[in-house]
Amino acid sequence: MSTLNKIPVTVITGFLGAGKTTLIRHLMQNPQGKRLAVVVNEFGTAGVDGDILKSCADDNCPAENIMELANGCICCTVADDFIPTIESLMALPQPPEHIVIETSGLALPKPLLKAFDWPAIRSRITVDGVIALADAEAVAKGQFAPDLNAVQAQREADDSIDHETPLSEVFEDQISCADIVLLSKADLAGAAGVEKARAVIEAEAPRKLPILPMTEGVIDPRVILGLEAAAEDDLDARPSHHDGHHDHEHDDFDSIVVEMGEVADPEDLQKRIIEMARSRNILRVKGYVAVEGKPMRMLVQAVGERLRAQYDQPWGAQPRKTQLVVIAEHDNIDAAGIHADLGA
Repeated sequence: MSTLNKIPVTVITGFLGAGKTTLIRHLMQNPQGKRLAVVVNEFGTAGVDGDILKSCADDNCPAENIMELANGCICCTVADDFIPTIESLMALPQPPEHIVIETSGLALPKPLLKAFDWPAIRSRITVDGVIALADAEAVAKGQFAPDLNAVQAQREADDSIDHETPLSEVFEDQISCADIVLLSKADLAGAAGVEKARAVIEAEAPRKLPILPMTEGVIDPRVILGLEAAAEDDLDARPSHHDGHHDHEHDDFDSIVVEMGEVADPEDLQKRIIEMARSRNILRVKGYVAVEGKPMRMLVQAVGERLRAQYDQPWGAQPRKTQLVVIAEHDNIDAAGIHADLGA
């Protein structure tokens, strides 16, 4: 079926902290003359990414065009959340001309692509392309692509090594489903790190993919929008670890929301977050911090032990409180210990 009269949808996927929200902010500021809508799927109950994007709303992407799905992983809540959200966007007085979907870091893109064949929407939208973000520095360190010879040696010593870790399966499925891979934080990885990450991804990809370095979410939108991939009609070329299964489990991951009042020493809190990530193998911390005497709220984004903090906008009418989402593999979530680590 022709895609000419369908609304194109770009799916942006990638592991926790790969830079998806930063990229979408750049697209919102450079929409190529298109009226955009953004759908954000978060893991955890505090809508940090949605708040970040709504603070960037403008005439090209007004606040009512930015929708959050916070009831679970988008690939597991298709019928309950995703389809009604897309229908509501298409029912707006001025429907979007291009929809951007930010999946959660744990989402498998293929079940989401299958949703585009649902009768309610399949004649009205098409998957323009799947963009996978990968943290160049992390991939260069081999976090998701262990040395095959070393793995083989470990397999011979321990049969349990035959089972991939959940994190590597998510990563590989995202790469396998992609039309383009963006190596984010290329400045931190350096030229050698980018080339090493590129080699890792080329080895994982089921077909030849464009692999492009990116820093601070900045890339020419013409490179990633308007691909006309019609990915929903190309599923066989996008293999998944979970092909043949109706869904997948997220029991391996968990999140908690830590709330506290205003913080007198934000630098101390940042040190606590880094130490907690190191000692408890925390994957991700993100949220807003209310700093005593500061009218602006502080946005904190941590990936493992790497942390960024910046003041982003005034609190306005919102209650001044600190709220942090902590995400880790299930066995590493100790609510009492995490609260104690953060001084909550």
